[in-house]
Amino acid sequence: MEKIAFLGLGHMGEPMARQLLTSPYELIVWNRTAAKADALVEAGATRAASPAEAVRDADVVITMLADPAAVRELADAVVPALRPGAYWVEMSTVGPDVVAELAALVPAGVTLVDAPVMGSTDKAAAGQLGILAGGEAARVEHVLARFGPVTRTGALGSGAALKLVVNTAVLGGVALVAEAMKLADAFGLTEDTARDALAKGPLGGAVARAFADGVHFGSDLAVKDVALATDSAELPMMEAALAHYEAAAAIPSLAHEDVARAVPHIRGHRAP
Repeated sequence: MEKIAFLGLGHMGEPMARQLLTSPYELIVWNRTAAKADALVEAGATRAASPAEAVRDADVVITMLADPAAVRELADAVVPALRPGAYWVEMSTVGPDVVAELAALVPAGVTLVDAPVMGSTDKAAAGQLGILAGGEAARVEHVLARFGPVTRTGALGSGAALKLVVNTAVLGGVALVAEAMKLADAFGLTEDTARDALAKGPLGGAVARAFADGVHFGSDLAVKDVALATDSAELPMMEAALAHYEAAAAIPSLAHEDVARAVPHIRGHRAP
């Protein structure tokens, strides 16, 4: 029986780890806030007291964390404990530069795979995420498939790179829809009229995401992802979108709420 260590049980990590409870693996979980592991432990997972304890005997280590700083901090704890033959699957959205940093840290005999995901909390709970797997992922593809369809993207770091490309398009589209609705507001058009017209055009997917319910991708995470993108290339339109998300993230009631909650703010409506 393979042992899988899952570290990071936030909005995405907890429902992803839950997909492994129905698999023929021994699941070990760890989270900085220990209480977030309670439901998984009650359902059959084993709680680790520390990151090092979680990964020490694991065949596959999965990390799903908020940002590069969290990944770097965790790496300091887990790298010395990784055993030869283990696979470390980094699924956070951190960009290819951080993946390259991790590759330089892993000891001989440990294989690093980058496999960020496409989709939000609803897809995570349903096991329908899109997995973008870079590097030598063949030996862990059966595990990744528990989360959803796997796309092999190429060399190590290519999954992390493609994830930034995808998120840039999504977040830019949401900001653009918000500005289009702001223009509709200025013209006195009703929300339904403007929204329905936009939904029937090429931005239909972005319209759906801009008005989505029941999903979670915080404005603070949008700031992180767009900043990673704009640090990697000259992207004037995304610099403008970044300013929108930074303004929303600066409002306590919006910072950790889904980006759809930022849309009224971008339109100039008062934040709740």
